[in-house]
Amino acid sequence: MKKILLSVGLVLGAFAIQAQDLPSTPIKDFNGSEVAFNEVIETGKVTIVSFWANWCIPCKKEIRAIRSKLPEWQKQEPDFNYMTISIDDSRSTARAKSYAISQGWDFPRYLDPNSDLKRAVNFQNVPYTIIIDKEGNIAHRVTGFEEGAEDELFEKVQELLKK
Repeated sequence: MKKILLSVGLVLGAFAIQAQDLPSTPIKDFNGSEVAFNEVIETGKVTIVSFWANWCIPCKKEIRAIRSKLPEWQKQEPDFNYMTISIDDSRSTARAKSYAISQGWDFPRYLDPNSDLKRAVNFQNVPYTIIIDKEGNIAHRVTGFEEGAEDELFEKVQELLKK
């Protein structure tokens, strides 16, 4: 009986970590133009996507930590990208935009004002971070942020780049 339960557990575990295809859900760039999420991801590169909100202090800490290390990471791994997507509602997108600009964010930034992508990716809380593999699948997910977690994200990026 234990062997059967172990086998069932291993099979279910394999399905749980299976990569998820990217949704084609529309998001907006900071100029207000709509673009499909799956079209902003560069195939052949591993991409970290940080979902955030203007009111979320841990989100801002995560992005600040990643931003501080981003130049070095991109030197080490040229096949790596980073972007952020604000889940602030349509009334708050102006604040999200001005915050990102005031912080000097020079990486791609998008908006999900109706939470359509949030629902498609299926998460509840921010900060929420996904890593997309070279084939364009969601290969890793993290909810929340603690100092030092950015280094773990980059280690996962390096693992995925070796595959």
